[in-house]
Amino acid sequence: MTTAATFAATLVDEWCLGGLSDVVLSPGSRSSPMALALASEARLRLHVLLDERSAGFFALGLALSSGRPAVVLTTSGTAAVELHPAVVEAHQAGVPLVVCTADRPPELQDVGAPQAINQNRLYGSAVRWFCAPGVPDPVAAQSWRSLASRALAEAVGWGGRPGPVQLNLAFREPLLGEPGPLPAGRADGQPWHQAPPAKWTATTPSMLTDLARRVSGRRGVIVAGAGAGAGAGARVAPGGAGAGARVAPGGAGAGTVAGALGAGAAPGGAAAVHRLAVLLGWPVLADPRSGCRDASPATVGAFDGLLRHPGFASEMAPEVVLRLGAPPASKVLSSWLDASSAEQVLVEAHGAWLDPQRSAEVMVAGEPGLVCAALADSRPAPAPAGWLRAWASAEGAAQSAFDQVLAAHSEVTEPGVARVLTACLPDPATLVVASSMPIRDVEWYGRPRAGLRVLANRGANGIDGTVSTALGVAAAQRPTVGLMGDLAFLHDSGGLLGASGRGIDCPLVVVDNNGGGIFSFLPQATALPRERYEMLFGTPHGMDLAALARAHGLAVAELAKADELAPAVGSALFTRGVSVILARTDRQANVAFHHEVNTAVADALEEGI
Repeated sequence: MTTAATFAATLVDEWCLGGLSDVVLSPGSRSSPMALALASEARLRLHVLLDERSAGFFALGLALSSGRPAVVLTTSGTAAVELHPAVVEAHQAGVPLVVCTADRPPELQDVGAPQAINQNRLYGSAVRWFCAPGVPDPVAAQSWRSLASRALAEAVGWGGRPGPVQLNLAFREPLLGEPGPLPAGRADGQPWHQAPPAKWTATTPSMLTDLARRVSGRRGVIVAGAGAGAGAGARVAPGGAGAGARVAPGGAGAGTVAGALGAGAAPGGAAAVHRLAVLLGWPVLADPRSGCRDASPATVGAFDGLLRHPGFASEMAPEVVLRLGAPPASKVLSSWLDASSAEQVLVEAHGAWLDPQRSAEVMVAGEPGLVCAALADSRPAPAPAGWLRAWASAEGAAQSAFDQVLAAHSEVTEPGVARVLTACLPDPATLVVASSMPIRDVEWYGRPRAGLRVLANRGANGIDGTVSTALGVAAAQRPTVGLMGDLAFLHDSGGLLGASGRGIDCPLVVVDNNGGGIFSFLPQATALPRERYEMLFGTPHGMDLAALARAHGLAVAELAKADELAPAVGSALFTRGVSVILARTDRQANVAFHHEVNTAVADALEEGI
């Protein structure tokens, strides 16, 4: 029996009591006590990934999908550094992670010992909490359960917003051994600390009165970003009851969680948003990640294309804007809001300051669904007659224009991939979308519908870790499909290592335009000589992505025509394992096609006007 093994087993047991269900580790020697304890626990699902960078994003995907914290474990040295990108994304996006970095003991620090770096506060301000408890000591055994329980509580945001925590765990040799008797837990089998996330109330009475006054009888819009559907309705743990359903340490019971965990929208919250929109006669400009982008009468999904029309953008300028959750990706929408003189109210569940344009006049720290429900109950006066009808008419014209243009093209196009994919997935399904052009195409051209959950790493907006995030989501929720560009696929090709043998089902749709397609829409594309542009921004890679996927043992489908996508996705969803669907496009042709689609929307608006 060793103290290190007993310490590790105690942490793992307490985490299971707190609702942990999934752990991710990358092999290493110094982390052996924790790795053996995690692997010996039948209550946990263990995911072993060779690459630490991929492991971090895989854990992020697990937590992003389920709303529950995931644990990720690495050995010491640069292995711990490899987790930094995933930690930053979890911090920015409010995703709960428990990051365990094994470390050398104090006597091996700063003396040139191998794999010994300064890991204390390695991730700086990107973690909600940091703790280095030192080499396990029996004298401190009564604190071990508290340490584990607090790590979960800090990750789920008991004091504010969910996010990552770091436990820097130093171990001395011998690293192998059996655990002794564990320190006793709570007699009732509950987690050591009862510290559920803070329960945000919607508003104070005075604030509710002020908000009702601001929205009543005025022309307004609701801008629904990621997190907009949080709150209201039954507040059960994402993923339902079962293993790991007790999310909040010390929560009210199995399957309950106090507060939104940043994992997506709750149906009750989205319903509250749309109920308020209908009462006010306001449109909901819904980001695909909001959980509010269904086919209800108030939903406007084509807002980017509509607001590119100067006449429409001017005529439909609002008097007040209710912004829910994170900002959408659309720069056109952001510029339109910034240029308007409208009063802007920002509602964010955990009080995060999500106001990059610095234009919000009123900041409300409350779950959007609860705020919308309270506002609806106050029975504000609706907007002037015809306001919502004008938006709905324009939305219908734009959606029809999208369909007509796409129907006229048999070749594979990037807007077409986004539109077909959002339409053809089953109900329910999850779509994990890469940053850069894919999330924009889904936002601009994705078909509004119920039953589709869209997730993306939009905390730091990087393309790194997309493959691993998608596979992590797929490990927690089925069916899941990934959509990404070729550079995102190549950047995280390490995430394909062993993917065929993990028991995960996930088709990955990869748009291959041989480079960085988003730069083709920026001034650099026309201001620079072609060779200079291609070298610095276009960055053609010339890689055979099909061969890369097959080298990892993955099935590959290569699209020749647009109408092959839906059948390919359908077939992949009925086939076990990870697969790749390649959609090859041309970057210059893609710019022209986007222009054609936007022109068709403008023409449709002109006819309507």
